[in-house]
Amino acid sequence: MTDAAVPASNRLTTREVMGWLMRGEVALALGVLLIVVLLIVPIPTMMLDVLLALSIMSSVLILMTSLLIKRPLDFAIFPTVLLVATLFRLGLNLASTRLILSHGHEGADSAGQIIQGFGQLMMSGNFVIGLIVFAILLVVNFVVITKGSTRIAEVSARFTLDSMPGKQMAIDADLSAGLIDETEAKRRRKELEQESTFFGAMDGASKFVRGDAVAGLIITAINAIGGILIGMMQHQMPAGDAANSYVVMTIGDGLVTQVPALIVSIAAGFLVSKAGVEGSADKALVAQLATNPVSLGMVAATSGVIGLIPGMPILPFAGIAIATGFLAWHEGRKRNVPPPVEEVAPVEQAEEPISNALAIDDVKIELGYALLSLINDLEGRRLTDQIKALRRTLAAEFGFVMPPVRILDNMRLATQAYAIRIKEMEAGAGEVRLGQLMAMDPAGRQVELPGEHMREPAFGLPATWIDESLREEATFRGYTLVDPSTVLTTHLTEILKDNMPDLLSYAEVQKLLKDLPEEQKKLVDDLIPSVVTTTTVQRVLQALLRERVSIRDLPTILEGLAEAAPHTASVTQLVEHVRTRLAKQICFQNQGPDGSLPIITLSPDWEAAFAESLVGQGEDRQLAMAPSKLQAFIREVRDVFERAAQSGDAAVLLTGPGIRPFVRSIIERFRGQTVVMSQNEVHPRARLKTIGVV
Repeated sequence: MTDAAVPASNRLTTREVMGWLMRGEVALALGVLLIVVLLIVPIPTMMLDVLLALSIMSSVLILMTSLLIKRPLDFAIFPTVLLVATLFRLGLNLASTRLILSHGHEGADSAGQIIQGFGQLMMSGNFVIGLIVFAILLVVNFVVITKGSTRIAEVSARFTLDSMPGKQMAIDADLSAGLIDETEAKRRRKELEQESTFFGAMDGASKFVRGDAVAGLIITAINAIGGILIGMMQHQMPAGDAANSYVVMTIGDGLVTQVPALIVSIAAGFLVSKAGVEGSADKALVAQLATNPVSLGMVAATSGVIGLIPGMPILPFAGIAIATGFLAWHEGRKRNVPPPVEEVAPVEQAEEPISNALAIDDVKIELGYALLSLINDLEGRRLTDQIKALRRTLAAEFGFVMPPVRILDNMRLATQAYAIRIKEMEAGAGEVRLGQLMAMDPAGRQVELPGEHMREPAFGLPATWIDESLREEATFRGYTLVDPSTVLTTHLTEILKDNMPDLLSYAEVQKLLKDLPEEQKKLVDDLIPSVVTTTTVQRVLQALLRERVSIRDLPTILEGLAEAAPHTASVTQLVEHVRTRLAKQICFQNQGPDGSLPIITLSPDWEAAFAESLVGQGEDRQLAMAPSKLQAFIREVRDVFERAAQSGDAAVLLTGPGIRPFVRSIIERFRGQTVVMSQNEVHPRARLKTIGVV
């Protein structure tokens, strides 16, 4: 088919073809393919010279990169580079072998000028010298450098893998304590993963260099013996001429490939031995070798003594003694010179400002000495993992992210005790028993197993710390079993729920408003600050959280404020209106296992008693009920709810909308977990289940 027959839309221009070939992945694939071609297709002498020069210079580039990088992971591609460089050198070895054996009888330059130049340089007119030098290079590369690099890579890989759990725990602890954010934690985990992968790859890649050295020795022997035989038997050359011609080229070929291999081996040694060194190699060498005046002084003295021994050349040892003695004097003088007065000022400025002492932690857990192992527990779930999951769960349940939890030790606590602080104030404390399980009877009775009887810290239920060996028996009896870290996390959960209003700061409210979807930003702009202030929004949200109503549906809450705020400035009335808008959510949140909403209603007599006891207007409205009547109300509420609890129902108290806030203010003093709803908060589709009447 002619070019004219090909549609113009299907033709590739020269620029498009070149652009396609210049793509990185295509260029790399073509390069590896050409290396494979070297193993099969003969190449001319001129091209071999070019490729050999490229091999030498690329090895120098690899060595310089290994010297100047600040940490091994900055050259993480080194194992791949090592593989490609080894394949490249083996391909050149085979290509040069083909030229030597095919054209060696034509002269020492028949395999290229680089091979000839290396051969004549290293042999010094005697091929025996060349063989010895080549053998020494192989021994240095194979026995010393490559073997040492391989051993360092093996040990580094092993210790890196062994230390991974500890490093992961340190990252998790810093994240839970709020010292780093999620992005920094991901970066550190990624770096840790790369480090383990790198040293594992280096462990295997070092074997390439060792195999390259062995292959070089075998190829050199084959070239020398085969070349002499070919010259004598096929080309009728004298034995001396054949040996001189073929051995020169063979030694030159071996050197021109082994010198880059030696350079790359040195680079590998620098790379794996630099695992614990910060900064480039030159700065590390100067900082750690040439800054100790005592060491330098001993070198100067030793060099001077050796130079005075009869028969020893005095000039080199005297030069070394003078140079190291001057360095020792200079470094010692620098250490003995007191710092200038003006340099004291920055030290004083670097001290921690006194204002930092005013900073407080929103949430903090203090652990006794024995409980520190909970942070690094490898057998069960770590405390840090549970706290991370807890923060995520509370965010999904209540609509805002709890502050980070800082974990630290407190030697003043008992060894297995802990304390939970909210804004530096102790909000809860307890003790756990490591290596044991907390057993609880779901019916609320005392556990009938040997152990330490106590009260569960979160809810005050009877519980017993039992030995791990009693797990099966406790499970058979139907007891609930909880490990120590879960006991602490459960206690923390209840404390956080009780203190959510205090943790919802002004800054957190601003963040919630800022993170709203773009389609809701117009509502925020219209509402704040022209209708209500951010402080009012904060007070409404805190009031909802105080009764454990989720604020996750923030757009609906803002819509409720936009409806009610133009008509009243009372936060109480704003909260009641918002609760009405959240009726479906509140009913769903409190429905029973069967899907119905269990309610205990307030009798008309108590409704009227509360309504008549209200005095004042607006925000000044207060409940002024006689103490004896309040005591009677509290007694009746307790009796009704205890009967409901015995039947297994977690009922809510249903009141009239006008008195709900005041009834709740009384209920929360003795039954804080009881939900008080108004009749306006009952969704039309809610299925009610009446349990009793107060």
